[in-house]
Amino acid sequence: MPSTSSRRLRHWPLVVLLACAGCGETRPVPEDDSADKIVRPPTAVSLQLNWFPEAEHGGFFSADVHELYDDAGLDVEIRPGGPGVQVITQVATGRVLFGVTNADRVLVGHAAGAKTVAVMAAMQVSPRCVMVHENSGIDSLEKLGQVSSLAVSSTATWSLFLQKKIDLSGVQLVPYAGNVTQFLLDDDFAQQGYSISEPFVARQKSVRPRVLMVSDLGFNPYTSVLITTPEVIKNRPELVTAMVRASIAGWQKYLDDPSRTNQAIHERNEEMGLPILAFGAKELQELCSTEDTPRKQLGQMSEARWKTLLDQLVEVEAIKPGAVNVSETFTNRFLESE
Repeated sequence: MPSTSSRRLRHWPLVVLLACAGCGETRPVPEDDSADKIVRPPTAVSLQLNWFPEAEHGGFFSADVHELYDDAGLDVEIRPGGPGVQVITQVATGRVLFGVTNADRVLVGHAAGAKTVAVMAAMQVSPRCVMVHENSGIDSLEKLGQVSSLAVSSTATWSLFLQKKIDLSGVQLVPYAGNVTQFLLDDDFAQQGYSISEPFVARQKSVRPRVLMVSDLGFNPYTSVLITTPEVIKNRPELVTAMVRASIAGWQKYLDDPSRTNQAIHERNEEMGLPILAFGAKELQELCSTEDTPRKQLGQMSEARWKTLLDQLVEVEAIKPGAVNVSETFTNRFLESE
């Protein structure tokens, strides 16, 4: 389904036609008319998501639904992601102007030569989690070695970090199936998830999960990060400023009142029902702001955190030492100054 602003753009030729009706008639031009008052069509912008529309993209959809992109002079096409969609590659090669991804992927992309730049971070705390059953007695990731099976994406950077920090030698690692089916059947089974979605699904099936946040281990990449290329930043800084600030305004609006936006997300992804979207939006309150980065600073990123993340990726051998300069991977220059 095309975005709200995309639907309006298709009517632009009609607006021009109507405006020109009766152009042969001579009319006086008011003295205060000027070229500055000419209404111009919005700038077309593509935004590639890293997954199917969900609550983790709420602020971007909110900016569209509430016409915040329109107000910034942007016609944003939000493209859904999914398995196999390579956001970093799409952005780095110029196929799309902007993308949504996570900070660790930005760093890994840089090391591989696919250079993008993070220009805002929606979530200060990663929603990445591991779910165990409440009756398992496991109340921390350090005790995860007590489960019999753990479903994870074994090569994901967070998973490599988990395996390095915790003794899982007695645990059978199995591929993550993308659902909670096996978790519902086996009390000795643990699996990866996002705290804004999978725990809700499990509870809906009358299972009591305990959510263990991977960020508690210290691995906490910025999440739902807006990225573009160094070339776009250099050549079109006004565009980047407009996109960043409208997106942040969208996130602020989504956190205040997600109802209209959740309806729009549901229409784009029917598997995301309104109850799970409402749950996700509520959980996002504590993920998008922290004591160190309060709500009014939404979008901010720190060099210290990027450096810590880079060191962790080097530690798990996802990146070679010296392959990435973090100062080239993010910028706060397009955010509102306090």
